[in-house]
Amino acid sequence: MKNLLFTFACTLFLILAGMGPVTAQDQENGEWIDLFNGENLDNWIIKFAGYPVGENFNNTFRVEDGMLTASYDEWDQWDSQFGHIFYDQPFSHYILRVEYRFVGDQVQGGPGWAFRNNGLMLHSQHPETMTLDQSFPVSIETQLLGGNGTDERTTLNTCTPGTNIVMDGELITQHCISSTSETYHGDQWVTVEIEMRGSEVVRHKIDGEVVFEYNSPQLDPEDVDAQHLMEVENIDPNNLLIEKGYISLQAESHPTQFRSIQVMVLE
Repeated sequence: MKNLLFTFACTLFLILAGMGPVTAQDQENGEWIDLFNGENLDNWIIKFAGYPVGENFNNTFRVEDGMLTASYDEWDQWDSQFGHIFYDQPFSHYILRVEYRFVGDQVQGGPGWAFRNNGLMLHSQHPETMTLDQSFPVSIETQLLGGNGTDERTTLNTCTPGTNIVMDGELITQHCISSTSETYHGDQWVTVEIEMRGSEVVRHKIDGEVVFEYNSPQLDPEDVDAQHLMEVENIDPNNLLIEKGYISLQAESHPTQFRSIQVMVLE
């Protein structure tokens, strides 16, 4: 989504400076690369609604027992402080593999829909381009959802904050669409893979099975946050396809653990 020259310069700087684990050789080899090192939040950028970039509100994002955790043990009450943590390097064609689980109780006052709810915000805008009070980055969200122990609830659904997608040749403007996955109850670990091929195709997989597929992710010109991004990035309104962007994880009021976050860069 970012200006091509700016994105190239940022990526080149990161590679030459050695600031990130994703090197040119890694990309050529097509190997799994750890975005999370299991020790700290190096190479990750935090943004909470209502707070400046870099402020880790209530110490929410942290590393505990080698896991990247969205924790709420220092919160008293939820008040729409949606949070996201962004890996600091953009990607275009890649496979993202994540192991996650939900633990503990939702913070007091958290919205009902956010019970055992997190997400992978893909092809996302950079947090510096978000407005101060913006709740969600303009992105394509792969929802991570857990069951309540009784009812069915699919995971790897798709939601579209500031965006639209195409399915079967039809532009989809509905905000969230369910996948065909099974329900994952309790605190079990779930491993998912998201195949992102620029704006060509996106596939959500669990255990190698595709549970959701779409193409042509694009900015929604009717959305206020997308309009702001288009102005900031000087994006051509006649070319709204999203070819690349950042990866972020959510903090939406329910404690979540991530023990592995890996990417394989594709040709």
